[in-house]
Amino acid sequence: MKKKDYRQGSGFVFNKFEEPEKSPFDRLFEVFKELITHTSGDLDEALDWLKQLDDEYKLTTEDYTLDDFVEDLKKKGYIKEETEDEGGGMAITAKTERAIRKQALDQIFGKLKKSASGSHRTNHVGRGDEHTGDFRNFQFGDSPDKISVTESLRNAQINHGIGNFNMTEEDLVVEETHYKSRMSTVLMIDLSHSMILYGEDRITPAKKVAMALAELITTRYPKDSLDIIVFGDDAWPVSIADLPYLKVGPYHTNTVAGLKLAMDILRRKRSTNRQIFMITDGKPSCLRERDGSYYKNSMGLDPYILGKCYTMARQARKLHIPITTFMIAQDPYLMQFVREFTYANQGKAFYTGLKGLGEMIFEDYETNRKKRIRGN
Repeated sequence: MKKKDYRQGSGFVFNKFEEPEKSPFDRLFEVFKELITHTSGDLDEALDWLKQLDDEYKLTTEDYTLDDFVEDLKKKGYIKEETEDEGGGMAITAKTERAIRKQALDQIFGKLKKSASGSHRTNHVGRGDEHTGDFRNFQFGDSPDKISVTESLRNAQINHGIGNFNMTEEDLVVEETHYKSRMSTVLMIDLSHSMILYGEDRITPAKKVAMALAELITTRYPKDSLDIIVFGDDAWPVSIADLPYLKVGPYHTNTVAGLKLAMDILRRKRSTNRQIFMITDGKPSCLRERDGSYYKNSMGLDPYILGKCYTMARQARKLHIPITTFMIAQDPYLMQFVREFTYANQGKAFYTGLKGLGEMIFEDYETNRKKRIRGN
């Protein structure tokens, strides 16, 4: 039977979109990457969860079993045998870590379009490197390669005529350009125990945001820098490769230690634009004193601890380092603390749940990259 042609004349033919067929491995691998993130890189636990999901939702078939999937993970270099010194057994590889970061980027910033590296614009014109289409008179110190030959020749013809053609410095014009700025960002992640309390997993979304931001910066803005620190009773830096393995500990919240470490890192950066993003869900409840002892108070908001937090916020302001706080809690007294902290720094605060956290951080990152923070 001849297939009916619905086209009339010349024009467009629209067909229903059909997602390309995925292989059994690819379908399972999407689930596996999600589970590895939730289990903080614990391969055995992730495979146990995958088996339970398979029993309930029939993810595999007789032709492609979980054993086949695990074997393919080995062949493709996503998991490896560990040596006895490493603890033995199986573990994920750096290839899996990269795949998890890319998945986080696709999930959180999936609507972004890649552009040229370092393509961030500022609102300040001058001797930059991005063309604006506007022209100005040549000034001493302008690079010769910035001279617009066409416009300068046009001026010379108008000013001196064609019969006795010559060109002077007054005829030269250069095109205005935008600076492309570099951004140095420190992302602070709260690892205190409350990040998994109250029946809500808050640390996994925070890790996903960190992985997505890391993948975004390394692929789209390779000239920018991202440092990640975590804070509980103390604060310490972690590498991008460590992100999938982060776990919440039995910690209080030493916000001061996190801010101090973040500012120490940013002081060493040459970038004009520097900023701190802080993801937290709890109140500051811990300080480390000069003698090495810890002062802790989980009961309400301790004025002594708050005073130290406000001092750090003002110090960051003097260094022209804005702090953006993403507060994953909406208790009125905690919101009041964040408002006062933000006022001390002249930064920004978002009172948010977990939904939309990644989009907000991306939008703020992009907005801040378009500003050139100048010293007073």
